[in-house]
Amino acid sequence: MVGDKAREEMNAFQRNESKETLFTFISAGDDPPKGDFPVQKKSPKLCGSNYPLSIAFIVVNEFCERFSYYGMRAVLTLYFINFFHWDENLSTSVYHAFSALCYFTPVIGAIMADSWLGKYKTIIYLSIVYVVGHLIKSVGAIPSLGNQVVHVVLSMVGLFLIALGTGGIKPCVSAFGGDQFEEEHTSERSKFFSVFYLSINAGSLISTFVTPVLRGDVKCFGEDCYPLAFGVPAALMVLALVVFIAGSGLYRKTPPEGNVLLEVCKCIGFAIKNRLKNRSRQIPKRDHWLDWASEKYSKKLIGEVKMVTRVLFLFIPLPMFWALFDQQGSRWTLQATKMNADFGIYVLQPDQMQFLNPLLILVFIPIFDLGLYPLINMCKFNFTPIRKMATGMILAGMAFGLAAIVEVKINETDMPQLVPKESLIQVLNLAKNPVQVTIQDQHLFQQPTEAFQNPAEYSKLILNGEQQSLHFTLQHQGLSLGFNYTVKEKSVYSLIVFEAEGSLSSRLITDLEAKPENGLAAVRFINGLSQDVNLTVDSKWFIAIQKNYSVSEYMLLERDKYDDGRCITEAGEFTLDLGLLDFGASYTVVITNISRGALQIWKSEDIKANSVHMAWQLPQYLLISAGEVMFSITGLAFSYSQLTQLLPPHLLIITCWKSLLPLICLLSCWYDHAHRFSCHHKVLLTGPI
Repeated sequence: MVGDKAREEMNAFQRNESKETLFTFISAGDDPPKGDFPVQKKSPKLCGSNYPLSIAFIVVNEFCERFSYYGMRAVLTLYFINFFHWDENLSTSVYHAFSALCYFTPVIGAIMADSWLGKYKTIIYLSIVYVVGHLIKSVGAIPSLGNQVVHVVLSMVGLFLIALGTGGIKPCVSAFGGDQFEEEHTSERSKFFSVFYLSINAGSLISTFVTPVLRGDVKCFGEDCYPLAFGVPAALMVLALVVFIAGSGLYRKTPPEGNVLLEVCKCIGFAIKNRLKNRSRQIPKRDHWLDWASEKYSKKLIGEVKMVTRVLFLFIPLPMFWALFDQQGSRWTLQATKMNADFGIYVLQPDQMQFLNPLLILVFIPIFDLGLYPLINMCKFNFTPIRKMATGMILAGMAFGLAAIVEVKINETDMPQLVPKESLIQVLNLAKNPVQVTIQDQHLFQQPTEAFQNPAEYSKLILNGEQQSLHFTLQHQGLSLGFNYTVKEKSVYSLIVFEAEGSLSSRLITDLEAKPENGLAAVRFINGLSQDVNLTVDSKWFIAIQKNYSVSEYMLLERDKYDDGRCITEAGEFTLDLGLLDFGASYTVVITNISRGALQIWKSEDIKANSVHMAWQLPQYLLISAGEVMFSITGLAFSYSQLTQLLPPHLLIITCWKSLLPLICLLSCWYDHAHRFSCHHKVLLTGPI
């Protein structure tokens, strides 16, 4: 939403500049005026105001389109990780490659609208492409349709068409809305852009909250429901297209009048070519390198291109901001998967945290426009647009600094880093009395391990090679028993000690080496009964475990209370109450005995649950959103007043930076998230310089 001061600056610019100049105040992506516009029929007005009725269809169209785009993008990173089983670095790189493509295709849309089809037809045709992309993307997310290759191909084709559609209409919709106003209604047109920006954030706010719920809380094909999470945005895009076409009879449709971008590029190219041809010292020098285009182009155009080059220099920090701003949908979402999302009355999905950004934008815009900026002006401080944008970058840099601190705290709760010639071990004493465990050449477990004692942490084994055979001695009630086990480096083990046939026995089993990903909980079972059991957990996991301390494989479950499991034995069917399986934890559940008609179990938490709460992401979202208001809104007003027609090159600069971001993600794959966030923090802080 453009602030009052920004609107005054734009209107002042209108009064001071000739209508014949290239930089007349017109909407982003609009055509430069070339004489009088064709005679257009006047659209009916809204409730007797100076606002044309046609803009209502455009605003609703934009709301639905932004819901469609941001809703689909909100779950995209987790879709790559959970559905394709890609690693975090590849998922993040593809996510940012898609984002970069979305910033390149507006150039195509602008050229199509200005040189060929006009804005109205461009919006219609590319919206159809947009819908087709969504449909293909939704079909590609159906698990039963083909193999992994089919899913990847359909998804990539769908994403390409979505990028072509959303980017192609980006420079056209707002400009088409501006076309609906008559020349004397500049104030109403300026307010329209505020409402237009509001509709963008409203669509983003609702979709980034709703689509993660559709993904995580609704189950289809026994998994997260990605077909629904992508299908609802597809339906909203269909609705956007229908609404836009419904207003067709009310629109003022200006014909294409030529593409300014092409003229500017030709002018720059000719100037460079002409300068290279005339390098002789005998040829007089010219004041500016663009003056070498004077043989072919008018002084007016050359002067305006000079203005463009000066203004574009000020836009250099802009792509740094937006390229890293998109980390909210990738790295920040992945960070949220490793945190505690329980807010008491509601458990947030990790990709739902993105809804904070549009929510805070809607809150901050009036606070900044009506409170902060007037207060700064009262203090006689000249808070120019450039200073606002620099402040916005500093705030964004601080946000990534906070993200790095949060990541460090998260890493402190992870399993110890495994290194060569080292392993980790814990003891689970399932006997009735304390047991003293001694391991050859190791100085561990100085005190006896109590029966059914939950170990505080893993202990470190030092090996003499990649693997080593170690002798374990168990002392129990005056008896001493020995066992030999081969231990491999960089592995995690549990030594389970139990009573068998009146004596003591043991078994060395491998554990998880890291926390379960995406906030899931891992659980395995040990059957301490003298009979086989069949377990049912969460109505979809069916496990058969043999008797006498056999161990099941791990199963991954979403964080929840599981108190309605079933255990079937020769003695009958019993309720299996696992209690709460928390975010990122790993559990070993031992079925100990059947007493008084009930199943008795003991649960050990091998890997601690995520302890850093997701609320600690709030400060970084506050700072990045405040930075966006200062940077984006100010930059929007600055672009309208200084560089309205040259939006495509502005988008090209962003594209160049965003195209580098996937490469940066791949090259930095050996760094942890904390180092990445620290690097991004430094990049943003150097932008204002």
